[in-house]
Amino acid sequence: MEGQLIPSSQEYFRCYGLNQDRLNRAAPDAVVMHPGPMNRGLEIASDVADSERSLILSQVKNGIAVRMAIMAELVGMRPKGSS
Repeated sequence: MEGQLIPSSQEYFRCYGLNQDRLNRAAPDAVVMHPGPMNRGLEIASDVADSERSLILSQVKNGIAVRMAIMAELVGMRPKGSS
């Protein structure tokens, strides 16, 4: 990323990354979501990604299951024992 429109990764994070200060400006009940994989320190600060307001791990886990189910449906797979 160096030398392009944004001079550095640090500058990108400073301008666009989600950090605790930005999250504090959101509604108190706002949650943090990201479909993964996330770039810690570039898109999102680690303390935000690991905070109680973060649903990232659940979102990634559920997203995997949903994508697997969709792919199974597309190729005609059925769980054992189903008709």
